[in-house]
Amino acid sequence: MLDPEAVQILEAMVAAGIRPLEEMSIAEARAMVAEAAPAEVERVSMVEDHDVPGPRGAIPVRVFYPSERPGPAVAVYLHGGGWVLSGAATHDASYRALANRAGCAIVSVEYRLAPEHRFPAAFDDAYAATCWVAKHWARQWGDDVRLGIAGDSAGGNLAAAVCLRARDERGPRIDHQVLIYPALDADLTRPEVVEDADDPRLLLTAATLNHLWNQYLASAADAANPYAAPLRAGSFAGLPSAFVITAGYDPLCAEGEAYGAELARAGVAVRMSRYPGMFHGFFAMTPVLGAAEQAVDEVAGSLREALRVDASV
Repeated sequence: MLDPEAVQILEAMVAAGIRPLEEMSIAEARAMVAEAAPAEVERVSMVEDHDVPGPRGAIPVRVFYPSERPGPAVAVYLHGGGWVLSGAATHDASYRALANRAGCAIVSVEYRLAPEHRFPAAFDDAYAATCWVAKHWARQWGDDVRLGIAGDSAGGNLAAAVCLRARDERGPRIDHQVLIYPALDADLTRPEVVEDADDPRLLLTAATLNHLWNQYLASAADAANPYAAPLRAGSFAGLPSAFVITAGYDPLCAEGEAYGAELARAGVAVRMSRYPGMFHGFFAMTPVLGAAEQAVDEVAGSLREALRVDASV
């Protein structure tokens, strides 16, 4: 059953009149998400903005440093929002918390959003930004650089896809991937973990997910492309170690766990953590949700261990 804290949050959102995304215009949905960004955030030692070269122009990235002397460990973070919503402002609290708790630099990426820019725009931007981060850190740290990549929801999709492309094209060496309730397959007939995953109180239902995939993909053929739907990859061998978080009340729970299982079968080191009473989107709710605090600590711990942060600062 849904965690009591989760029920309180979801029912408060319903009482506030928040409608399903598929019932809003893109402009309305973006405004709603922007208004929900936390007002209070953690302090970090430094924030830097860069414009990095992309396939269709500059890509804004923001670097969050947890200390005055950042070491060679760095993690790219790709925000969620169904490839349609969100950005640096909406995920600012998460970036800062992860930088402080993981002890490494966190780099956020302002990739192009759908439906104005459909697949592969966001994916191409995510990969280009990851390549830039690897080169930028290598200028100072050389071969000592330890690179992680993380993302929630659509950002988890992009993180997994970037790892596939880096392997396929012998691109930047990515040491670890963190996938937080990732969207990995456009096949919505995949079995769901809980019977009431379409509870109208939830932030993501099957109907909303279908709507978002329709905004992202440029054609039906894209649904079979593993860079759009990483669960369709022909091989999962040679990918970075992974930490996968899923939520029990989330239509993406089954595919996140299926992806972790595929990685493990291919010999990749994987750890999975399911939050059975949680819903899609809970990770960003650290000010009001105890499970979110726990999840951020788990992600930070995963990055610290995989990127050997204690040895780097």
